[in-house]
Amino acid sequence: MAGKTIRLLVTLLVLAAALFFGYRKYTTYTENPWTRDGQVRTQVIQVAPRVTGLVTRIHVVDNQKVKKGDLLFEIDPSQYRIKVEQARARLRRTLESAKGIRIEYERVKRIYKQDRGAVSQRVLVRNETSYYKSLADIDSAEESLKAAELNLDFTKVYAEVDGYVSNINFQVGSPAMANKPILALVDENSFWVFGFFKEDDIPEVEVGDRAVVTLLAYPDTPLTGRVESIAWGISHADGNPGGNLLPSVKPVFQWIRLAQRIPVRVRLDPLPDGIKLRFGLTASVMILHRKTGPPSTDGPVKR
Repeated sequence: MAGKTIRLLVTLLVLAAALFFGYRKYTTYTENPWTRDGQVRTQVIQVAPRVTGLVTRIHVVDNQKVKKGDLLFEIDPSQYRIKVEQARARLRRTLESAKGIRIEYERVKRIYKQDRGAVSQRVLVRNETSYYKSLADIDSAEESLKAAELNLDFTKVYAEVDGYVSNINFQVGSPAMANKPILALVDENSFWVFGFFKEDDIPEVEVGDRAVVTLLAYPDTPLTGRVESIAWGISHADGNPGGNLLPSVKPVFQWIRLAQRIPVRVRLDPLPDGIKLRFGLTASVMILHRKTGPPSTDGPVKR
């Protein structure tokens, strides 16, 4: 009899515990805003050369990890070396010309001081003007040389951040145009998650709220973070000019009201070992109210 009583009590305790944790999970999902419409984002730098020319060397392969300052590719520098030499020759010629102008100006000025009648004021002013113009020509030639040397340096393109190169669809001999993106560089240190919440959930979300993010790629390893910002607007298709410049409005069913989705930006905490974020990964996001505790960590936050 005692054994049956003990078994009954154990069964009741297990059932009570299951009901308790089940109720806790239910309240977690019903009291906290959540969405399955989330996505991992990061800053993507569109790498564009500063000068035009043919690609002569490529130092990386597609999807390679690089560090800030690593050489990505090179552009044919021959024409820019020639421009540097031309700028240097122009500077030397300007310096020599300015030297003669200065000597003449000093001579005229010295004569004018000794005998004002020997040199007219007009001649003195003309020589003074030529002298200061020669100084300006020197400055201009020096700046031209700096610009030519800078363009020569720009024939080597370096990584601006730590990250991963992507979309290398050019090869040696391909033309590279100045300020036209030629590859993408995914910044590995700026990942965040966008959760697109229904507009009626937004009043319950505040900047600083804790968040739980579950990636579809890692369903058994929930990530944590905090709400960093909430978007102040989204683009709307209705009302834009259509045919004949009239507003374009799509028909909708009157008894169906689709809630708009507002982006909520979540800054992630340091990642657990083994988690590798990639731009565009699908995520589920739950925002935790300040009055509620964290959900149980015995499984992923599934939607």
